[in-house]
Amino acid sequence: MKFVSALVSAALVSSTVAFAPASNTAACRSSSALNLAVGEMAPDFSLQDQNGKVVQRSSIKKPLVVYFYPADSTPGCTVQAQGFDSRIQEIRKQYGAEVVGISGQGVESKQQFANELGLSFSILADEGDKVRKQFAVPKAAFGLFPGRVTYVLDKDGVCQLVYDELVDAASHVDKAAEKLSELKGDNKKAFTLFG
Repeated sequence: MKFVSALVSAALVSSTVAFAPASNTAACRSSSALNLAVGEMAPDFSLQDQNGKVVQRSSIKKPLVVYFYPADSTPGCTVQAQGFDSRIQEIRKQYGAEVVGISGQGVESKQQFANELGLSFSILADEGDKVRKQFAVPKAAFGLFPGRVTYVLDKDGVCQLVYDELVDAASHVDKAAEKLSELKGDNKKAFTLFG
């Protein structure tokens, strides 16, 4: 009985911090638990956003940040969405890229979350977690919560970054911007060599 009580206590403690941001930044890492790895083609998907628009990954012919987050309107997910929204113009203009957020709640939840925050990018309803499963995004906090993982895809849909960090939600924006900057630099070099 003490073991069960200790297990429940550990789960409750971890759940109170699971969606909150932390002050330390974790290193970018790839995990063997992730199906999609750097250098692989990302799965195609079509999901509805908060405005009822269907977004298809393969129709976006520019770099794309695809970030999976646990749930709408939770503290960490709010910080993450606000972080991406605060830099969306930079991401679009400076890097020529787009951002989509994905979680398992329905379109109505997405509408409410986007309206609360005034989001100017698409957050997609992945009811049933079909796309999350295609990307094989791991669960977090002993398998109790959906994971928080950001992928940066190049214009051809090839994965260039996998960033897996549940607690420090704000760090996802910086890691994505760093990779987009690198991709833009690589494109300039290629243009200089062949242009």
